[in-house]
Amino acid sequence: MTEAPALLPSTPLQKRVLVVAIVASFIAILDGFVVNLALPAINRELGGGLVIQQWVVDAYLLTLGALILVAGSLSDHFGRARILEWGLAGFAVTSMLCGLAWTGEILVVSRALQGIAGALLVPSSLAMIITSFSGPAQSKAIGQWSGWTSAAAIVGPLIGGAAVDLLSWRVIFFINVVPALAIWPVLAGLRASDAARDKSKRIDYLGAFLAMVGLGGPVFAFIEQGRMGWGSPQVWAPLLLGVVAMVLFLIHEGRAAEPMLPLGLFAIRNFGWGNLATLAIYAGISLGFFVLGIYLQQVGGLGATVAGMALLPGTVILMLGASYFGGLAGKYGPRWFMTIGPLLCGVGFLMSLSVQEPLNYWTQVLPGQIVFGLGLATLVAPLTAAILGAVPPTEAGIGSAVNNAVARIAGLISIAFAGVIVGPAFTRQGLYNALVVTALLFLAGALASAVGIRNPPRQAAAVADREPDAASDDGGPAGRLG
Repeated sequence: MTEAPALLPSTPLQKRVLVVAIVASFIAILDGFVVNLALPAINRELGGGLVIQQWVVDAYLLTLGALILVAGSLSDHFGRARILEWGLAGFAVTSMLCGLAWTGEILVVSRALQGIAGALLVPSSLAMIITSFSGPAQSKAIGQWSGWTSAAAIVGPLIGGAAVDLLSWRVIFFINVVPALAIWPVLAGLRASDAARDKSKRIDYLGAFLAMVGLGGPVFAFIEQGRMGWGSPQVWAPLLLGVVAMVLFLIHEGRAAEPMLPLGLFAIRNFGWGNLATLAIYAGISLGFFVLGIYLQQVGGLGATVAGMALLPGTVILMLGASYFGGLAGKYGPRWFMTIGPLLCGVGFLMSLSVQEPLNYWTQVLPGQIVFGLGLATLVAPLTAAILGAVPPTEAGIGSAVNNAVARIAGLISIAFAGVIVGPAFTRQGLYNALVVTALLFLAGALASAVGIRNPPRQAAAVADREPDAASDDGGPAGRLG
């Protein structure tokens, strides 16, 4: 198999597509994590206690995770570039609302609206890559996209911590306006080359509503049960409502002529098993960094900025290695990269079981972060390529939407469970509990990959390798991985 000559795309159109896709997805995913180390400062200024702090995180993840699915359908219907324009405009406006919030409740509502705008960004950006690249060039482009967007989940706390210590927590929202405005002229130039895919396709609004209720009810119950108790009707009633709504959602999607979640996609082996691996892996990432970041501050005594820097090595390794491993996966297949990567991630978190008081970052935290970063760089691009490479190009929008929804929902659920795992207060034992659960989640992801993922046939891979790397200028499908 011939190796592609360069990591970067070879045409100006592809360069613009990749830049737009990275920036749009980066800011959307970043805002799911950037507030973590700013929560104490938000509480000091706006009040509301732990409940408001949890909702500041989960209100965003809830609307983002639930509506990414319908956003994928919108992307296929109206075109990727147009949906990205709507998403960027909405994200800039709602970010300003978050930064100007004068009460905790206003901030929570603004975060939910921000999640709606964010949902428009992620699937459309990745779908543009899938339809603009082919063969090994597609794998490498996905690797670059994966490296930057996954790094957003890890570098977010660093940005939030620095903003709190140096300026104000409000800066983490105002700063979103800068990249949104900067990328707008580039995005506007892509609209002519990105025609809508199927304007006759109906949008599944009922499915979107049922998904929102189905996710929101249980999340509300898990967050509020610590304050009200499981016996309260305000806890078990939303939980029951959410379960019923989720059952109705699955029934509706199975019967709808044009569902926003085509359940038939899960019959595709790599798509179904890949999303199962995604669920476990991203639940582990979200839980591990949520708990470790707070522990470093509240028990370890680190400042917000220092705590963010303490978790930075994994980001650097990911950004340096994601494109390389994406290329290898395009050449040799994703299966064993998706198996070994999660195992390394789990080992990295288990290494932090050596944490004691007083905290010694260099011996108790840093080694595990290095191993985790290597594992993450190994798995992220192959995971994305395996899942989306199994989906026909005409369904790239909904395929990327489903995968990103699974990742966001995994974080939403794992953070909602964090209180049950850690206990009422952050202690060393609570940290240990969370680290073990995190490692088990990564192990589950590795097992799902080893058992379920299949590498594309060598002959098909060789054919893809001989395809031209450049996409057609009319924005049409350029091929698919494997």
